[in-house]
Amino acid sequence: MEVITANTKKPLTVVGIVVLALFAAFPLFLGQYWLHTAIVGLFYVMMASSWNLLAGYTGQVSFAHAAFAGVGAYTSGILAAKAGLPPLLGLPIGIAVAAVLGLALGSLCIRMGGIYLSLTTLGFSEILRIIVTNEYEITRGTMGLKTPPLFGEYSKTVSFYVLLAAALLILWLIRRILNSDLGASFRAVQNDETAAASLGIPVVRVRILAFVIAGAMAGFAGSLYGHYLMLITPHILSLDLMFLVLAMTVIGGMGTFIGPIVGALFLETLSEYIRVYGEYHILIFGLVALAVARFAPQGLVGLWRQFRSAV
Repeated sequence: MEVITANTKKPLTVVGIVVLALFAAFPLFLGQYWLHTAIVGLFYVMMASSWNLLAGYTGQVSFAHAAFAGVGAYTSGILAAKAGLPPLLGLPIGIAVAAVLGLALGSLCIRMGGIYLSLTTLGFSEILRIIVTNEYEITRGTMGLKTPPLFGEYSKTVSFYVLLAAALLILWLIRRILNSDLGASFRAVQNDETAAASLGIPVVRVRILAFVIAGAMAGFAGSLYGHYLMLITPHILSLDLMFLVLAMTVIGGMGTFIGPIVGALFLETLSEYIRVYGEYHILIFGLVALAVARFAPQGLVGLWRQFRSAV
């Protein structure tokens, strides 16, 4: 078995290195429009992967992930725009505030599960969005909060590499977590909380910790994205963004490491090609989701694995 595992991992590692090298070379041959699309795709990779850590590995289907990103973005943005704090100093504060929000929300919802957890986090997200929209003095409401770029001068190329490095960092952390005892605890809690507790796993602490980690990662992604756009609007807190992250995860392959990456990049690229169809692009997204649910219930990654096993 060890020989088989080593042989199967090697080509995947080589493929991963080649894909990463090609992706890193994007600024050399992509125009500004598609470079922007790649940056947005990296943001969604971070969002989908961190939400998958919470929902795909602990079974906590939360609709507050966009709220975590929004809190991180607004915290860092307000500190930079209103208090004059350098974005690089405001960034960790945004992450910390998002993590604290994850701690508070996780503690509040810890006894809930299934639809009750989802509804509570959905309601919280909508309340937060309404507050941000109406708090004009601080957040500028629907006008949007203008923020400075992360570094001195605005550059799409620099932003691309910053978000690429951030995405790789988050993916590395998720991989380390999944391969650790904490990752095993996540899976045990997802499979059977009663059995996990009988094995000595602190179920409550594990569930809250998953919220904190996922919240911090989403806050990190939101902060970087806000400084890239240089304009933060309540849309970052919207359910539209949350459902898009959910769709990316499910279509890519929920509960797998590579699935959210594939789903995020696939749907973000697809959205650019079908944008010309205006309002019908939502219908096309729905048809894609239905097709995946019908023919590949475990996502595109599951479909690929079935194809490989058949070959």
